[in-house]
Amino acid sequence: MSDYWQHFIFLLPMGILAGIVSTTAGLASLVSYPALLAVGIPPLFANVTNTAALVMTGLGATVSSRKDLGEHKKELIKILPFTLAGSVIGAWLLLSAPAATFEKAVPFFVLVAGLLLMSQVNKSKNAETNLTREDSIENDSSHPVYRTFVSIGILLVGMYCGYFGAAGGVLLLAILSATTTMPFASYNALKNLSLGGANLIATIIYIFSSHIYWSLVIPMGIGLFIGGWIGPHIVKIIPEKILKIAISLAAIALAIDLFMKAYF
Repeated sequence: MSDYWQHFIFLLPMGILAGIVSTTAGLASLVSYPALLAVGIPPLFANVTNTAALVMTGLGATVSSRKDLGEHKKELIKILPFTLAGSVIGAWLLLSAPAATFEKAVPFFVLVAGLLLMSQVNKSKNAETNLTREDSIENDSSHPVYRTFVSIGILLVGMYCGYFGAAGGVLLLAILSATTTMPFASYNALKNLSLGGANLIATIIYIFSSHIYWSLVIPMGIGLFIGGWIGPHIVKIIPEKILKIAISLAAIALAIDLFMKAYF
């Protein structure tokens, strides 16, 4: 059997697992990026190839969670421009700035995301259902300063996803959990579509400025699409509290691991 087909057989199930992890916890790159490194792609090219493949996760998740997205188009319109703009900046940083600079800040971003999401574990569902859909993205805080900080946070997440993206979904989940009154399945769907768009924009930039291993994007992308379709169904089955605790603990563990790699 040729090396390519061995890689294909390896990357397809890894892509499915990464897609499920992405759409339930926002941690796809913890599976997909190391898998691409394992088949011999250099780190920078593994990163951009991973970004290209992750576009398929957003497509799979969109197909699977159309009902959850359909009721929140206004929220999506508010989020998407900032994630896309941030992705452009992040992709530019990846190709022009020293990687070590950003890598040293990443552990702290991930840690804050994990702690913020953990703080939302006991968020009152009754309080959520008593507010109107129009208020959901504002969380009763329509002050311009509040909206500015939220927008900047989402922009930074987009930058991070365009640059590398491991736990980028956790960062966006933490922001949405703290600032919306939507059910977890709904803002998780917004997260999936927004970051799918961010990955698409970054991929377009990488097409003209870097090298993408398209032959490996195929098996990884197929797997990510399948996993992206499965993930939203899992989110609807597992209780929100359990998901938040599991994602928070995984993010905190990741932050510690990234800290050790960056500073020791």
